[in-house]
Parts: sequence; structure tokens; C-alpha cells
Amino acid sequence: MSKESAMALTIEELRSATAALNVVANRLTELFGAEVSVGNAPADMTLEEVRAALAEISRKGYTAEIRSLLQKYGTDRLSELNPAHYRALLAEAEELAHAT
Repeated sequence: MSKESAMALTIEELRSATAALNVVANRLTELFGAEVSVGNAPADMTLEEVRAALAEISRKGYTAEIRSLLQKYGTDRLSELNPAHYRALLAEAEELAHAT
């Protein structure tokens, strides 16, 4: 199998997996209703709120760690982060700041 064929197959498998995950997520939403909150963070966080909180943590010397967390969530920029990940990202960043 050529590299191109293998890549095309992998991409198709990822699309199928994504579709299956969406079905499961939709079913769980039907069963349990609203999204479950993570940690103490409010359920309706805005980009500006997350940005302000991360800026404060960054000023404490955790800029590189925040950058690594963003990359963990598949982006280099907070503005490109899926809002569904705001609470989890902020919780991890706060954990870093309080760990020392």
C-alpha cells in the first residue's frame, strides 16, 4: 500500500470515528440533558474570561506551560480553541499555578 493510500485510509477512519463520537455525544446529551460542569468553573465561560484568567497565570511565570496546554488541546492560539474546552484548559492551568 502506498503512503498516499495509507493516509487516505487513515483520514477516512478518523472521519468514521468522529461521526461515531458525535452519535455517542448526542445520545448522552439526550439522556442527561445539559452539559456537566467541570470543576468550579462556570458553565458559560467566555473567551475573554478565559483569556484574563490565563493572562494572570502567565504573569506568574507559567507562559510556557500554558502554551503547552494549548497545544495539548490541538491549537497554538486561545482564540482557535473550541469553547467546549475552556473549562478544562483553565482547570489545568490553575492546577499548575497552585502546584508550586
